[in-house]
Amino acid sequence: MIDAVVVGAGINGLAAAVVLARAGLDVEVWEANPTAGGGARTLPLNEPGFVHDWGSAVHPMALASPFFRAFGLAERIELTAPEASYAQPLDGRHAAVAWRDLGRTADELGRDGPAWRRLFAPLAGRSAQLLDTVMAPMLPMPAHPLLAARLGLRMARTGLPGAPWRFSGDAAPALLAGVFAHSISPLPSLAAAAPGLVLATLAHTVGWPIPHGGSQAITDALMADATAHGARILLDHRVSSVADLPPARAVLLDTSPRALVAIAGDRVDSRYRRAAAHFRHGDAATKVDFALRGPVPWAAHDVSRAGTVHLGGTWRDVAQGEADVAAGRHAKRPYVLVSQPGLVDPTRAPEGSQTLWTYAHVPAGSDVDVREAVIAQLERFAPGFRDQIIASSVTTARDLERGDANLVGGDIATGQVSLRQLVARPVLSRAPWRAGPGIYLCSAATTPGPGVHGMAGFQAARLALQDVFGGPTPDLAP
Repeated sequence: MIDAVVVGAGINGLAAAVVLARAGLDVEVWEANPTAGGGARTLPLNEPGFVHDWGSAVHPMALASPFFRAFGLAERIELTAPEASYAQPLDGRHAAVAWRDLGRTADELGRDGPAWRRLFAPLAGRSAQLLDTVMAPMLPMPAHPLLAARLGLRMARTGLPGAPWRFSGDAAPALLAGVFAHSISPLPSLAAAAPGLVLATLAHTVGWPIPHGGSQAITDALMADATAHGARILLDHRVSSVADLPPARAVLLDTSPRALVAIAGDRVDSRYRRAAAHFRHGDAATKVDFALRGPVPWAAHDVSRAGTVHLGGTWRDVAQGEADVAAGRHAKRPYVLVSQPGLVDPTRAPEGSQTLWTYAHVPAGSDVDVREAVIAQLERFAPGFRDQIIASSVTTARDLERGDANLVGGDIATGQVSLRQLVARPVLSRAPWRAGPGIYLCSAATTPGPGVHGMAGFQAARLALQDVFGGPTPDLAP
């Protein structure tokens, strides 16, 4: 019998393997795909010489996550945060920009600048404690209660009807809409406000970094550390049941809750099985990746300085697109998230060319090619974009699930971002990773939810060390 098996070599599964292997345990990782990383893989998708992030591309959590801080990710790979974290173009030649410098952002928002500063300054001033708070269960009490209360107040003021905040112009609400829409849920909503405020706070602190060489660099760093400490990673090994695995004292599953129940069967306790049956997946994304002759010809110049761009227009425009998706319709003008990795990483494309990463929000399970709708949104804010295209490739919502079973229906959050599932993900518990004796869920379907942060794997592995092996959390530094 070996000590531990991890099912799934996504970021959370690999984080769990790192913790367990560094604790001196005998660890195997079983991954269904021929490559590790789940949503953090980098692949050639269209033209030779152009490489694209298959899933996630920009990583606000990579420098801020307690796990990655302990792991020393910034010492292991090259991560660069552009001076402009994200931008929201508006019709005409205008754009709102969230600079890493909060003061500069506020100054450029004019009469809405003081309100923007009041919204984010108290959170940005304690961003590390904010991350510690939101990346742990709320039971029995948040890690930093006063800071949690400040976040809750801001959630109410930006996520309830009549939101956002107290702005008089279009630019500041548009900036909020762009970052809140990451949750793929109707606006305004408390559920979208919670992760949106955290992401926007990070934009003014550590920034929104892009890894050189692609998101695969994060995966490779975790794999290298796990294997250096004795873990064995088995690719192309699909698991349908615990009977497929070698006998182990602990099994950690980087899967959806329903897949966990299907694999672990009666080893999952009854409360957890009920929670898995009621767990809800959200709407989806469809990716469109472009090989370009050169940079995007943004009408507003400062957009070219942002690593991430949110396309959708005003708060009202973005909210309409998200409402269409929630109603099961493909929006005529969808919300489109854009990453411009060439801004900081010249390795993604041949000299003079650019790789452009985009996704559009779509209803769950969509197999629609939304390429033309995405190009139309790009043309709306970057006239002449179409002439820059060398090639493009589409990964539909259904394709995303085929490439990573955790992305059910193309749900890139591995579970609907609702108020209930922010608190009870998938169960309301001080240890939501424990699914049964020796069985742990370590995917983004559990606390703290979506994002490339490794925290679900880290917390599940710590719990397994405590429950099964009676050992402390090991040092994770390089």
